[in-house]
Amino acid sequence: MASAKTSARTGRLPVLPVPHHLRWPLGYTAAALLVFLAYYYMVPSLPEGGQQFFQTWLPLSSVNEALVWVICALGLNIVVGYAGLLDLGFVAFWALGGYTAGWLMSGHFHQVNLHFLGGAQSSAVGVHVNFWFVLLIGAAFCALWGVIIGAPTLRLKSDYLALVTLGFGEIIPQVFTNGDDIGGFNLTNGARGITPVDPISIGGFTLGPFDLVYKFVIFVVIAAIVMFISLRLREGRLGRAWLAIREDELAASMMGVPLMRTKLAAYAVGAVAGGLAGVAFATHVGGVLPDRFNFSISITLLAMVVLGGMGNVWGVTLGALVLAWINSTGLPQMGNTINENLGTDINFPSYNFLLFGGILVLMMIYRREGILPEARTRLVLREPSRTEREALGADMEESAPELDEVLEAEDAELEAAADAPTADVVGADALAATGTEGTEDGLGQKAGNTI
Repeated sequence: MASAKTSARTGRLPVLPVPHHLRWPLGYTAAALLVFLAYYYMVPSLPEGGQQFFQTWLPLSSVNEALVWVICALGLNIVVGYAGLLDLGFVAFWALGGYTAGWLMSGHFHQVNLHFLGGAQSSAVGVHVNFWFVLLIGAAFCALWGVIIGAPTLRLKSDYLALVTLGFGEIIPQVFTNGDDIGGFNLTNGARGITPVDPISIGGFTLGPFDLVYKFVIFVVIAAIVMFISLRLREGRLGRAWLAIREDELAASMMGVPLMRTKLAAYAVGAVAGGLAGVAFATHVGGVLPDRFNFSISITLLAMVVLGGMGNVWGVTLGALVLAWINSTGLPQMGNTINENLGTDINFPSYNFLLFGGILVLMMIYRREGILPEARTRLVLREPSRTEREALGADMEESAPELDEVLEAEDAELEAAADAPTADVVGADALAATGTEGTEDGLGQKAGNTI
């Protein structure tokens, strides 16, 4: 009521108060709605030049792929940003989710003829399960593998855990690459991958390869679900346990936090998001290829989490969107523009890791907490270290103006006594001895008070 009266007096429009915890969700919803309306209504009605601009600098296929990166980066944020566990092989869960879609949404297993509300024709051989059920199956399958991999390795810490996850991330793609003959059984079709994957079907409507706007809506919904789960878990008991482990594992264990079970929960929940991203990515590209799941993807995902802001869902989302756009569209198009204007022939996409490395170095120097840091992370990273506090204390001890004044007064008295006449030397010496004794007592008392 008061805000309405104030707006009436100032002549401004009244502003509806929005709770702080709803600002980013409403912003995400508004941005998604704006993109949908733009590509559904505005872009098709633009002249050829306007359509060419959007297809060149902001194609909807790149936007959909960026949303897949967002889903996977949010899963890694649970492991790295919430629980503080360094994971260098998160791409393995992305690959497991993708191959789950390949097994259950294609004709790869031609020995079987199973159809369950899938988007393929009834005469097609193989396993064809509906996309939404495959999402759930892929999430559960990756969560199981997260527990299997994490149970024997999460007793390790820091660099040792990073090395184990790195090995896991390297083993899984190699298994998929060489899985075309496992005891005479073709599990993954080797380097050729599994193609094509069934399209997404909603009721009786099947999305074609060019229905990118509807795929955008589906990927936005999946990303929103992962965001909601991440935010709710962080505010709950499990999320507080993750944060306690991240801050001080020993203190968390002394307070009764079950370390092994809590870490396994972080791995399992993060793997769920990786599985969802894998299924969505398989439907996005129309197949599963093992060379799409290399080690560089894990590093890119980690860069998205670090640059966006570890532990902050919205920061990680922003970092994933920006880096995914730069990697897929921004860097190639900027390179083409520079080459056309300057007459050069530089392959700018080949320098993407040089660009990411430079950005990481600058961020670690000037803004270690990320673009949109979490409040706790910002306070921890900006707090002076122990050596800095000790140096500050040493400087305070060295600077004691009261002590300097006492010493200067003592020197002045001694010089005055030395310049006195000979007849008064004895008296001066006695006076100096008395004064010095009193000064030493006063000096000790003042120095003690100062320190």
